[in-house]
Amino acid sequence: MIANSIPQRRIQLAIVGIVALSLFLLYFRRELSSASNELPYLSGAVAQSGFLEHVQNRTLGFQKIVVLNLPSRTDHKDAVSLAAALSNIQLDWIDGVKGADVLDKVLPPGDYQNPPDGVKGCWRAHMKALLTVVQQNVSTALIMEDDVDWDIRIRDQLHSFALSSRALTQPLSSNPSKYADPTFPEPKPEAQILNISLESAPRTIEPSNSPYGDNWDLLWLGHCGMQFPKPDNKPLNPLGRVVHSNDLTVPEKQFIHFQWGSEDLTNDYPAHTRVVHHATGGVCSLAYAVSQRGARRLLYELGVNKFSSNLDIMLREFCSGANGRVHGTCLTVQPQLFQHHRPRGARKGFSDISDHGEDWNEKPYSKHIQWSVRMNFRKMVMGETDYADQWPAGGKDNGLPS
Repeated sequence: MIANSIPQRRIQLAIVGIVALSLFLLYFRRELSSASNELPYLSGAVAQSGFLEHVQNRTLGFQKIVVLNLPSRTDHKDAVSLAAALSNIQLDWIDGVKGADVLDKVLPPGDYQNPPDGVKGCWRAHMKALLTVVQQNVSTALIMEDDVDWDIRIRDQLHSFALSSRALTQPLSSNPSKYADPTFPEPKPEAQILNISLESAPRTIEPSNSPYGDNWDLLWLGHCGMQFPKPDNKPLNPLGRVVHSNDLTVPEKQFIHFQWGSEDLTNDYPAHTRVVHHATGGVCSLAYAVSQRGARRLLYELGVNKFSSNLDIMLREFCSGANGRVHGTCLTVQPQLFQHHRPRGARKGFSDISDHGEDWNEKPYSKHIQWSVRMNFRKMVMGETDYADQWPAGGKDNGLPS
Protein backbone atom coordinates (compact mmCIF):
# COMPACT_ATOMS: atom_id res chain seq x y z
CA MET A 1 0.00 0.00 0.00
CA ILE A 2 2.77 2.38 1.00
CA ALA A 3 4.87 1.34 -2.00
CA ASN A 4 1.96 2.04 -4.37
CA SER A 5 1.45 5.53 -2.92
CA ILE A 6 5.01 6.68 -3.71
CA PRO A 7 4.59 6.71 -7.52
CA GLN A 8 1.21 8.36 -7.03
CA ARG A 9 2.75 11.09 -4.92
CA ARG A 10 5.49 11.59 -7.49
CA ILE A 11 2.87 11.97 -10.21
CA GLN A 12 1.00 14.50 -8.08
CA LEU A 13 4.19 16.46 -7.41
CA ALA A 14 5.03 16.39 -11.11
CA ILE A 15 1.57 17.76 -11.99
CA VAL A 16 1.92 20.50 -9.39
CA GLY A 17 5.36 21.36 -10.78
CA ILE A 18 4.06 21.55 -14.35
CA VAL A 19 1.17 23.79 -13.29
CA ALA A 20 3.52 26.04 -11.31
CA LEU A 21 5.92 26.28 -14.25
CA SER A 22 3.07 27.10 -16.63
CA LEU A 23 1.82 29.86 -14.33
CA PHE A 24 5.33 31.26 -14.00
CA LEU A 25 5.83 31.32 -17.79
CA LEU A 26 2.42 32.96 -18.26
CA TYR A 27 3.26 35.61 -15.67
CA PHE A 28 6.71 36.21 -17.18
CA ARG A 29 5.22 36.60 -20.65
CA ARG A 30 2.64 39.08 -19.37
CA GLU A 31 5.29 41.08 -17.52
CA LEU A 32 7.51 41.12 -20.60
CA SER A 33 4.61 42.35 -22.71
CA SER A 34 3.60 45.05 -20.24
CA ALA A 35 7.22 46.21 -20.02
CA SER A 36 7.56 46.57 -23.78
CA ASN A 37 7.38 50.35 -23.47
CA GLU A 38 10.54 50.33 -21.34
CA LEU A 39 12.60 47.96 -23.48
CA PRO A 40 13.89 50.63 -25.91
CA TYR A 41 15.68 52.37 -23.07
CA LEU A 42 17.88 49.44 -22.09
CA SER A 43 21.46 49.85 -23.23
CA GLY A 44 23.65 47.32 -24.95
CA ALA A 45 23.00 44.31 -27.12
CA VAL A 46 19.72 43.31 -25.44
CA ALA A 47 18.01 46.56 -26.39
CA GLN A 48 19.40 46.55 -29.91
CA SER A 49 17.71 43.30 -30.90
CA GLY A 50 14.80 44.46 -33.05
CA PHE A 51 15.41 47.95 -31.67
CA LEU A 52 13.63 49.88 -34.43
CA GLU A 53 10.46 47.88 -33.84
CA HIS A 54 9.84 49.79 -30.62
CA VAL A 55 8.50 52.66 -32.72
CA GLN A 56 5.43 50.38 -32.96
CA ASN A 57 4.80 50.34 -29.20
CA ARG A 58 2.12 52.27 -27.27
CA THR A 59 4.37 55.28 -26.76
CA LEU A 60 5.70 55.34 -30.34
CA GLY A 61 9.25 54.48 -29.27
CA PHE A 62 9.46 57.20 -26.61
CA GLN A 63 9.47 56.42 -22.91
CA LYS A 64 6.46 58.67 -22.35
CA ILE A 65 3.92 60.70 -24.29
CA VAL A 66 2.65 63.68 -22.31
CA VAL A 67 -0.25 65.90 -23.33
CA LEU A 68 -0.77 69.47 -22.13
CA ASN A 69 -4.40 70.18 -21.32
CA LEU A 70 -6.15 73.01 -19.54
CA PRO A 71 -8.58 71.28 -17.16
CA SER A 72 -11.35 73.57 -18.42
CA ARG A 73 -10.91 72.25 -21.99
CA THR A 74 -12.74 68.99 -21.46
CA ASP A 75 -13.61 69.00 -25.17
CA HIS A 76 -9.93 68.78 -26.08
CA LYS A 77 -9.23 66.05 -23.54
CA ASP A 78 -12.17 63.93 -24.69
CA ALA A 79 -11.17 64.14 -28.34
CA VAL A 80 -7.43 63.49 -27.99
CA SER A 81 -8.13 60.65 -25.52
CA LEU A 82 -10.39 58.99 -28.08
CA ALA A 83 -7.82 59.51 -30.83
CA ALA A 84 -5.14 57.89 -28.64
CA ALA A 85 -7.36 54.95 -27.68
CA LEU A 86 -8.25 54.26 -31.31
CA SER A 87 -4.52 54.44 -32.18
CA ASN A 88 -3.44 52.22 -29.25
CA ILE A 89 -1.38 55.08 -27.80
CA GLN A 90 -0.80 55.60 -24.09
CA LEU A 91 -0.92 59.18 -22.78
CA ASP A 92 0.20 60.92 -19.60
CA TRP A 93 -1.22 64.31 -18.70
CA ILE A 94 0.17 67.68 -17.66
CA ASP A 95 -2.36 70.29 -16.53
CA GLY A 96 -2.21 73.47 -18.55
CA VAL A 97 -1.75 76.82 -16.83
CA LYS A 98 -3.79 80.00 -17.12
CA GLY A 99 -1.58 82.93 -17.88
CA ALA A 100 -3.26 85.04 -15.21
CA ASP A 101 -1.86 82.62 -12.62
CA VAL A 102 1.74 83.12 -13.80
CA LEU A 103 3.36 85.94 -11.83
CA ASP A 104 5.66 88.22 -13.75
CA LYS A 105 8.35 87.74 -11.09
CA VAL A 106 8.69 84.02 -11.95
CA LEU A 107 9.57 84.75 -15.58
CA PRO A 108 13.26 84.40 -16.44
CA PRO A 109 15.09 87.65 -17.20
CA GLY A 110 14.74 88.94 -20.73
CA ASP A 111 13.66 91.75 -23.00
CA TYR A 112 10.10 90.50 -23.62
CA GLN A 113 8.08 93.08 -21.75
CA ASN A 114 4.45 92.55 -20.66
CA PRO A 115 3.80 89.22 -22.44
CA PRO A 116 0.09 88.41 -22.90
CA ASP A 117 -1.54 85.92 -20.54
CA GLY A 118 -1.81 83.31 -23.31
CA VAL A 119 1.93 83.46 -23.91
CA LYS A 120 2.73 83.14 -20.20
CA GLY A 121 0.34 80.23 -19.70
CA CYS A 122 1.69 78.36 -22.73
CA TRP A 123 5.29 78.90 -21.57
CA ARG A 124 4.59 77.64 -18.04
CA ALA A 125 2.71 74.53 -19.23
CA HIS A 126 5.63 73.52 -21.45
CA MET A 127 8.09 74.20 -18.62
CA LYS A 128 6.00 71.88 -16.41
CA ALA A 129 6.33 69.16 -19.04
CA LEU A 130 10.10 69.65 -19.30
CA LEU A 131 10.39 69.74 -15.51
CA THR A 132 8.54 66.40 -15.28
CA VAL A 133 10.91 64.82 -17.82
CA VAL A 134 13.94 66.09 -15.90
CA GLN A 135 12.66 65.22 -12.41
CA GLN A 136 11.60 61.70 -13.39
CA ASN A 137 14.77 61.17 -15.45
CA VAL A 138 12.68 60.17 -18.46
CA SER A 139 14.99 59.17 -21.30
CA THR A 140 12.76 60.47 -24.09
CA ALA A 141 9.31 62.05 -24.14
CA LEU A 142 6.90 63.25 -26.81
CA ILE A 143 5.18 66.45 -25.64
CA MET A 144 1.91 67.27 -27.39
CA GLU A 145 -0.71 69.97 -27.13
CA ASP A 146 -4.26 68.68 -26.76
CA ASP A 147 -5.67 69.70 -30.16
CA VAL A 148 -3.28 67.62 -32.28
CA ASP A 149 -4.24 65.14 -34.96
CA TRP A 150 -2.21 62.49 -36.76
CA ASP A 151 -2.49 59.99 -39.57
CA ILE A 152 -3.84 56.50 -38.94
CA ARG A 153 -0.47 55.33 -40.32
CA ILE A 154 1.57 57.34 -37.80
CA ARG A 155 3.74 54.37 -36.83
CA ASP A 156 4.82 53.79 -40.42
CA GLN A 157 5.63 57.49 -40.71
CA LEU A 158 7.65 57.47 -37.49
CA HIS A 159 9.50 54.33 -38.60
CA SER A 160 10.72 56.27 -41.65
CA PHE A 161 11.50 59.30 -39.50
CA ALA A 162 13.57 57.17 -37.10
CA LEU A 163 15.67 55.81 -39.96
CA SER A 164 16.15 59.37 -41.20
CA SER A 165 17.12 60.69 -37.78
CA ARG A 166 19.73 57.95 -37.48
CA ALA A 167 21.09 58.72 -40.94
CA LEU A 168 21.56 62.39 -40.01
CA THR A 169 23.02 62.06 -36.51
CA GLN A 170 24.48 58.57 -35.89
CA PRO A 171 28.19 57.94 -36.65
CA LEU A 172 29.07 55.75 -39.61
CA SER A 173 29.68 52.07 -38.86
CA SER A 174 32.72 52.11 -41.13
CA ASN A 175 34.23 55.21 -39.50
CA PRO A 176 32.70 56.33 -36.17
CA SER A 177 34.41 59.72 -36.42
CA LYS A 178 32.33 60.63 -39.51
CA TYR A 179 28.66 60.99 -40.46
CA ALA A 180 26.58 60.46 -43.60
CA ASP A 181 25.97 64.22 -43.50
CA PRO A 182 29.45 65.79 -43.69
CA THR A 183 28.01 69.09 -42.41
CA PHE A 184 27.08 67.51 -39.04
CA PRO A 185 27.64 68.39 -36.26
CA GLU A 186 29.37 71.67 -37.16
CA PRO A 187 29.05 72.81 -40.76
CA LYS A 188 31.91 74.78 -42.29
CA PRO A 189 31.28 78.02 -44.19
CA GLU A 190 31.73 76.27 -47.56
CA ALA A 191 29.19 73.55 -46.69
CA GLN A 192 26.56 72.67 -49.29
CA ILE A 193 23.06 71.16 -49.19
CA LEU A 194 23.09 67.35 -49.40
CA ASN A 195 20.02 65.28 -50.28
CA ILE A 196 20.28 61.77 -48.82
CA SER A 197 18.25 58.73 -49.85
CA LEU A 198 17.82 55.95 -47.29
CA GLU A 199 18.26 53.39 -50.05
CA SER A 200 21.81 54.56 -50.70
CA ALA A 201 22.78 56.00 -47.31
CA PRO A 202 25.81 54.40 -45.63
CA ARG A 203 25.22 52.20 -42.61
CA THR A 204 25.36 53.91 -39.22
CA ILE A 205 26.08 52.64 -35.71
CA GLU A 206 23.04 51.21 -33.96
CA PRO A 207 21.73 53.57 -31.27
CA SER A 208 21.67 52.47 -27.64
CA ASN A 209 19.15 54.86 -26.08
CA SER A 210 16.34 55.55 -28.53
CA PRO A 211 15.03 54.17 -31.83
CA TYR A 212 15.50 57.72 -33.14
CA GLY A 213 19.22 57.84 -32.40
CA ASP A 214 21.42 58.83 -29.49
CA ASN A 215 22.50 62.34 -30.45
CA TRP A 216 19.51 64.68 -30.52
CA ASP A 217 17.89 67.20 -28.20
CA LEU A 218 14.56 67.88 -29.87
CA LEU A 219 12.48 66.26 -32.63
CA TRP A 220 10.03 68.90 -33.90
CA LEU A 221 7.32 66.61 -35.29
CA GLY A 222 4.35 69.00 -35.23
CA HIS A 223 4.54 72.62 -36.37
CA CYS A 224 2.80 75.31 -38.44
CA GLY A 225 5.72 75.80 -40.80
CA MET A 226 9.45 75.23 -41.03
CA GLN A 227 12.36 76.29 -43.21
CA PHE A 228 15.19 74.27 -44.72
CA PRO A 229 18.65 75.25 -43.47
CA LYS A 230 20.54 77.11 -46.20
CA PRO A 231 24.30 77.73 -46.61
CA ASP A 232 23.80 81.47 -46.08
CA ASN A 233 21.93 81.11 -42.75
CA LYS A 234 23.50 82.76 -39.71
CA PRO A 235 23.97 80.85 -37.43
CA LEU A 236 24.39 77.84 -39.70
CA ASN A 237 22.66 74.51 -39.08
CA PRO A 238 23.76 71.20 -40.66
CA LEU A 239 22.52 71.02 -44.25
CA GLY A 240 21.80 67.31 -44.77
CA ARG A 241 18.27 66.29 -45.80
CA VAL A 242 16.82 62.79 -45.95
CA VAL A 243 14.35 62.73 -48.85
CA HIS A 244 11.43 60.28 -48.93
CA SER A 245 10.00 60.12 -52.43
CA ASN A 246 6.61 58.66 -53.35
CA ASP A 247 5.32 58.85 -49.78
CA LEU A 248 1.61 58.16 -50.24
CA THR A 249 0.82 59.60 -46.81
CA VAL A 250 1.79 63.04 -48.19
CA PRO A 251 -1.05 64.91 -49.96
CA GLU A 252 -0.62 66.28 -53.46
CA LYS A 253 1.02 69.67 -53.83
CA GLN A 254 -2.19 71.69 -54.15
CA PHE A 255 -3.03 70.76 -50.56
CA ILE A 256 0.37 71.65 -49.04
CA HIS A 257 0.27 75.16 -47.59
CA PHE A 258 2.27 76.07 -44.52
CA GLN A 259 0.86 78.81 -42.35
CA TRP A 260 4.43 79.99 -41.77
CA GLY A 261 7.83 79.00 -43.11
CA SER A 262 8.49 78.65 -46.84
CA GLU A 263 7.14 76.84 -49.88
CA ASP A 264 10.53 75.27 -50.71
CA LEU A 265 9.18 71.76 -50.18
CA THR A 266 6.61 72.05 -52.97
CA ASN A 267 8.85 74.21 -55.18
CA ASP A 268 11.98 72.07 -55.00
CA TYR A 269 10.68 68.49 -54.71
CA PRO A 270 8.17 66.29 -56.59
CA ALA A 271 4.68 65.55 -55.31
CA HIS A 272 4.34 63.12 -52.40
CA THR A 273 7.79 63.97 -50.99
CA ARG A 274 8.54 64.16 -47.26
CA VAL A 275 11.89 65.54 -46.08
CA VAL A 276 13.61 65.16 -42.70
CA HIS A 277 16.19 67.83 -41.84
CA HIS A 278 17.63 70.01 -39.08
CA ALA A 279 15.03 72.42 -37.70
CA THR A 280 15.27 76.06 -38.76
CA GLY A 281 12.65 78.79 -38.48
CA GLY A 282 10.00 76.62 -36.82
CA VAL A 283 6.64 78.02 -35.71
CA CYS A 284 4.12 76.42 -33.30
CA SER A 285 4.96 73.95 -30.56
CA LEU A 286 2.11 71.49 -31.02
CA ALA A 287 4.23 68.30 -30.89
CA TYR A 288 7.92 67.77 -30.18
CA ALA A 289 10.03 65.09 -28.55
CA VAL A 290 12.90 65.72 -26.15
CA SER A 291 15.73 63.55 -24.93
CA GLN A 292 16.80 63.82 -21.30
CA ARG A 293 19.76 65.90 -22.46
CA GLY A 294 17.48 68.11 -24.51
CA ALA A 295 14.96 68.55 -21.68
CA ARG A 296 17.71 69.74 -19.34
CA ARG A 297 19.09 72.15 -21.91
CA LEU A 298 15.63 73.53 -22.71
CA LEU A 299 14.66 73.88 -19.05
CA TYR A 300 17.83 75.87 -18.54
CA GLU A 301 17.50 78.02 -21.65
CA LEU A 302 13.75 78.72 -21.55
CA GLY A 303 12.94 78.24 -17.88
CA VAL A 304 15.96 79.76 -16.15
CA ASN A 305 18.26 81.66 -18.48
CA LYS A 306 16.21 83.92 -20.74
CA PHE A 307 12.58 84.74 -21.61
CA SER A 308 12.81 86.44 -24.98
CA SER A 309 9.65 85.65 -26.96
CA ASN A 310 6.75 83.24 -27.43
CA LEU A 311 7.60 79.64 -26.62
CA ASP A 312 7.87 78.44 -30.23
CA ILE A 313 10.20 81.29 -31.14
CA MET A 314 12.42 80.43 -28.16
CA LEU A 315 12.48 76.80 -29.39
CA ARG A 316 13.53 78.17 -32.77
CA GLU A 317 16.36 80.13 -31.13
CA PHE A 318 17.51 76.99 -29.30
CA CYS A 319 17.50 74.92 -32.49
CA SER A 320 19.66 77.47 -34.31
CA GLY A 321 21.83 78.70 -31.45
CA ALA A 322 20.44 82.19 -32.02
CA ASN A 323 20.16 85.04 -29.53
CA GLY A 324 23.02 83.65 -27.45
CA ARG A 325 21.26 80.33 -26.83
CA VAL A 326 22.84 76.92 -26.46
CA HIS A 327 22.76 75.39 -29.97
CA GLY A 328 20.61 72.29 -29.69
CA THR A 329 20.51 69.37 -32.11
CA CYS A 330 16.96 69.53 -33.47
CA LEU A 331 15.42 67.55 -36.30
CA THR A 332 12.11 68.15 -38.02
CA VAL A 333 10.03 66.93 -40.95
CA GLN A 334 8.09 68.53 -43.79
CA PRO A 335 5.17 68.07 -44.08
CA GLN A 336 4.71 67.71 -40.34
CA LEU A 337 3.48 64.45 -38.78
CA PHE A 338 1.24 66.11 -36.17
CA GLN A 339 -1.10 68.98 -36.94
CA HIS A 340 -3.77 71.11 -35.29
CA HIS A 341 -7.26 69.76 -35.78
CA ARG A 342 -9.89 72.39 -36.53
CA PRO A 343 -13.32 71.04 -35.52
CA ARG A 344 -16.73 72.24 -36.63
CA GLY A 345 -17.75 75.11 -34.39
CA ALA A 346 -16.80 78.62 -33.37
CA ARG A 347 -13.27 79.53 -34.39
CA LYS A 348 -12.69 81.27 -31.06
CA GLY A 349 -12.48 77.80 -29.54
CA PHE A 350 -9.48 76.86 -31.70
CA SER A 351 -6.94 78.20 -29.22
CA ASP A 352 -6.49 79.51 -25.69
CA ILE A 353 -3.30 81.31 -26.72
CA SER A 354 -4.12 83.28 -29.88
CA ASP A 355 -7.25 84.94 -31.28
CA HIS A 356 -8.90 83.14 -34.22
CA GLY A 357 -11.85 85.50 -34.52
CA GLU A 358 -15.58 85.06 -34.06
CA ASP A 359 -16.41 83.27 -37.32
CA TRP A 360 -17.99 79.83 -37.52
CA ASN A 361 -16.01 76.90 -38.95
CA GLU A 362 -18.42 74.63 -40.80
CA LYS A 363 -16.05 72.02 -42.21
CA PRO A 364 -13.62 70.24 -39.81
CA TYR A 365 -10.12 69.57 -41.09
CA SER A 366 -6.48 68.84 -40.22
CA LYS A 367 -4.09 70.24 -42.80
CA HIS A 368 -1.60 67.87 -44.45
CA ILE A 369 -2.98 64.78 -42.63
CA GLN A 370 -4.53 62.42 -45.18
CA TRP A 371 -6.07 59.61 -43.13
CA SER A 372 -6.82 61.79 -40.13
CA VAL A 373 -7.69 59.88 -36.97
CA ARG A 374 -10.12 62.57 -35.86
CA MET A 375 -11.80 62.82 -39.26
CA ASN A 376 -12.26 59.03 -39.15
CA PHE A 377 -13.65 58.79 -35.61
CA ARG A 378 -17.01 57.44 -36.73
CA LYS A 379 -15.52 54.79 -39.00
CA MET A 380 -12.96 53.71 -36.40
CA VAL A 381 -15.39 53.36 -33.51
CA MET A 382 -17.63 51.28 -35.79
CA GLY A 383 -14.73 49.04 -36.79
CA GLU A 384 -14.73 50.15 -40.43
CA THR A 385 -11.47 50.33 -42.38
CA ASP A 386 -12.45 52.19 -45.57
CA TYR A 387 -10.90 55.35 -44.18
CA ALA A 388 -11.82 58.78 -45.47
CA ASP A 389 -9.04 60.68 -47.25
CA GLN A 390 -9.22 64.41 -46.49
CA TRP A 391 -7.12 65.32 -49.50
CA PRO A 392 -7.97 62.86 -52.33
CA ALA A 393 -5.79 62.68 -55.43
CA GLY A 394 -6.89 65.10 -58.10
CA GLY A 395 -8.90 67.18 -55.65
CA LYS A 396 -8.99 70.96 -55.52
CA ASP A 397 -7.51 73.13 -52.81
CA ASN A 398 -10.43 74.45 -50.76
CA GLY A 399 -8.43 77.31 -49.25
CA LEU A 400 -9.16 76.34 -45.65
CA PRO A 401 -7.69 78.72 -43.08
CA SER A 402 -5.02 77.61 -40.61
